[in-house]
Amino acid sequence: MSRLSGDLVRRGLPTYVFGQNVVYTEQTGSTNTELKHLARWGAPEGLLYLTDEQLVGRGRLERSWHAPAESSLLMSLLFRPAGLVAPAQAQRLTMLCALALADAIELHTELSPGLKWPNDLVWRDGKKLAGILTELDIEGETLNWVVVGLGLNVNVDFSRQTQAEPDRPGRPGSGGPPLAQLATSLSMIMGRDTSGLRLPILQSFLFNVEQRYEALRQGKLPHHEWQERLVGIGQPVTVTLLGEGQRQDGILAGVDENGALLLTQADGSTIPIFAGDVTLR
Repeated sequence: MSRLSGDLVRRGLPTYVFGQNVVYTEQTGSTNTELKHLARWGAPEGLLYLTDEQLVGRGRLERSWHAPAESSLLMSLLFRPAGLVAPAQAQRLTMLCALALADAIELHTELSPGLKWPNDLVWRDGKKLAGILTELDIEGETLNWVVVGLGLNVNVDFSRQTQAEPDRPGRPGSGGPPLAQLATSLSMIMGRDTSGLRLPILQSFLFNVEQRYEALRQGKLPHHEWQERLVGIGQPVTVTLLGEGQRQDGILAGVDENGALLLTQADGSTIPIFAGDVTLR
């Protein structure tokens, strides 16, 4: 395996903004945490924070993210979308980045991952291939900045990780099933060493982000294309509402233009859900 670097990322990268400024470190706690700090100090749009190893990587709901050194793509990207995206529309950037990553994977592997609402790339067996964590800073009705963090399992084998995830300190019930049941990687799917795919997938992702961001400026919203990859359309699901612990059952009908999940209830009415976790039934 080989390390990444800012010079490697920029070499031949056909973008004007995204990825032209890179902060690279061999090891960090969380790329999102570091990039949020830089965003507060005025870092430019398109800045990429990239690492080869995260010590305290995070997913949604404060879940941990595991990746051995030099095995994955671990990065965060800075957007400054004031005037383009309102706070209630921030999920559009998550959808944009998910599509950009899915297209980059497909280009270099011919694999076509699905999307699990609201922010995971998954394989056909439902196992997680990549996750996205979007965090933002709001002032009034303006998005000052948005940090989109992404972790893609490239060349890592989860098959031997059969121990259940322990609870986090002070958080009873926060553990989970073994990673062998939940996660997969490009190398596991393809049955070969895929470490050489990290750089080309990253460069294609950055190019795709820039193209899709410009399309968003021109009024092209990503939700229809995102929905085409969405796992579970037309199937019964249970949605656990974020922060409430309540559950809603229904048929997954799709997403709206801002990325809210559309759930058709037993009485035929359809409601939007803005934050939660989906379980197929």
